[in-house]
Amino acid sequence: MKYDFDEIIQRKGTHSVKWDGLGEHFGKDDLLPMWVADMDFRTPPFVMEAMRRYLDNEVLGYPTAYPEWALSIKQWLLRRHQWHIEEEMLTFIPGIVKGQAFALLCFTKPNDKVLILSPVYHPFFLVTEKLGREVVRCPLCLEEGQYKIDFDCFRQAIKGCKLFILCNPHNPGGRVWTKEELVEMARICHEHGVMVVSDEIHADLTLPPHKHLPFAAVSKEAAEISLTFMAPSKAFNMPALASSYAIAVDETIRTRFQTFMEAGEFAWAHPFASIGTIAAYQKGDEWLDELLTYIKGNIDFLDDYLQKHIPQLSFIRPQASYLVFLDCRALGLSQEALVSLFIDKAHLALNDGSMFGVEGEGFMRLNVGCPRAVLAQALKQLADALK
Repeated sequence: MKYDFDEIIQRKGTHSVKWDGLGEHFGKDDLLPMWVADMDFRTPPFVMEAMRRYLDNEVLGYPTAYPEWALSIKQWLLRRHQWHIEEEMLTFIPGIVKGQAFALLCFTKPNDKVLILSPVYHPFFLVTEKLGREVVRCPLCLEEGQYKIDFDCFRQAIKGCKLFILCNPHNPGGRVWTKEELVEMARICHEHGVMVVSDEIHADLTLPPHKHLPFAAVSKEAAEISLTFMAPSKAFNMPALASSYAIAVDETIRTRFQTFMEAGEFAWAHPFASIGTIAAYQKGDEWLDELLTYIKGNIDFLDDYLQKHIPQLSFIRPQASYLVFLDCRALGLSQEALVSLFIDKAHLALNDGSMFGVEGEGFMRLNVGCPRAVLAQALKQLADALK
């Protein structure tokens, strides 16, 4: 490989949530962190170089818009996902969770019902509830090692809802939804007049041979009712730049959302968000392809290690992302005892599966976006704890 993903980088003392936030979140500082969804790899050199060139000017004044920003996104989506968009469909957002809050404030009112498929990334329901909206849950079915949608449940749950927040690809399960599934979700939502917010932050981390399909691109109905959120932050390991964006194909949705964002100057991108996105999307193909190969290798390593040394555990093999949902139900532990096993005995920091909803009980989310030696150490600590 041209890029070194085996390099061990010292992140302690860098104000890293993942490394320096252990005491606050887990009550211990001596844990190996395998939780927060950022990677322990260097942010690509071409992104860092682009930011250094900007800093060399040594004036941090008000920036103008970067015309290359929209063009780089447009070209990236066409090249990587075969999705043709127009530049006017784009709106900058300072983070996807913030974007979800903006969408809820823009398109719903207090007490409106919002549908989610659970288990799912916890801000989907936490942000919704804190904004005074009612969360409606449609549990996913775990069949043959992958999450699937119970469309009978979906058709019932969607009734009376104002908005549906879709995780595409899914987090924490790593599922890449098929075209048939996406088309059916769009058809049902369109029929019931329900808008769809599709969180596609993990799109660029789809692992071959799987292929990401943007929700808005699967049908005319999907395009008419949806707002898509994407970002280079997960794939290129630069979430600190808050470099997300929204795509609205439908003109009515686009005008309403852009007006809301512009009213509070929320759509004004800081220079590093624009510079980082442009660099990643113009120069990042080779780096990303190598990263995906390395992540797949880590998942294969995990699979082999569990079979040989920890056969009590299994996992949902992700079709996208470096986040792995470990199935620990065979241990027969309560969720509290399971969490204690990882923290107090294995000295590991993972995400408690129940944080993604009650359907996540018996699971723990493991981040394998790290050098393989770190993953091997984490698995050894877990194996020793189980002995």
